[in-house]
Amino acid sequence: MFAMMNEAKTPRRPAAARYRAPAVLKAFRLLEAVAAARGAVTLSELARRLGYSKGTLHGLIGALLDCEALCESPRGRGYAIGPAVVELAFRSRNFFRIVEQAQPVLDGLRDRIGETVCLGVLSRTRGLIVATAEAAKPLKISAPPGTSIPLLAGAVGKVFLAGLPRARALALIREQGLLAYTPQAITDRRRYLEELEAVRRRGFAVDREEYLPGVRAVAVALGSPAGLPLALWVVGLAETMDEPALETIAAEMQGAARRLQEILARNE
Repeated sequence: MFAMMNEAKTPRRPAAARYRAPAVLKAFRLLEAVAAARGAVTLSELARRLGYSKGTLHGLIGALLDCEALCESPRGRGYAIGPAVVELAFRSRNFFRIVEQAQPVLDGLRDRIGETVCLGVLSRTRGLIVATAEAAKPLKISAPPGTSIPLLAGAVGKVFLAGLPRARALALIREQGLLAYTPQAITDRRRYLEELEAVRRRGFAVDREEYLPGVRAVAVALGSPAGLPLALWVVGLAETMDEPALETIAAEMQGAARRLQEILARNE
């Protein structure tokens, strides 16, 4: 079926006359201000930079937190660009320079340990993989960029929460709950907090089949450049990541983490 359009009756309005949604423009300016900051930025700082009222900012920030375009800093003292923005960038094939510089480090670690290596950003709800170096062996764990995992699933969440004050970590645990992904998952709150203390002492977290049956992982925190927490983790089959292998992998990862932190520092 065809329809006749009479363009003369509905002339296109000039750009200056088109409606602009003020809230959308303000939200975009807010995201620009947060992205331009060298670290997490507080509501008061944003109010000064943008000239918005705190009431307006509360509403905008709340909406952007809900869709993970913003995230709270690990210590709750400001806001940073969230994983949803990173995810959109990767979907549009816009790879960040930092990832390009980090890739050789991931590849080198993969070659030394023979397991899949991931670099990811963390939020209060999930970890988003932004770069990987997959193991070369036929039987391996595959985790392409753009893959996300629940925050409190396995080693990744442990290194994130271990970097928080105990009260804030406990609040997140209460908010999200400790799910029994596998029989090995730690669902007791007291035992999980004890595990976080162990992570703080040794500098890395281990997942012993707590998220996926037959799969183990080791994770190391990389800090929060521009306010966005990053982590490095290695994932593989339990049969190849036995206890001696976990110790070797953790040592190799900590060396790689230092090199990645140097790259992050150069890009701040």
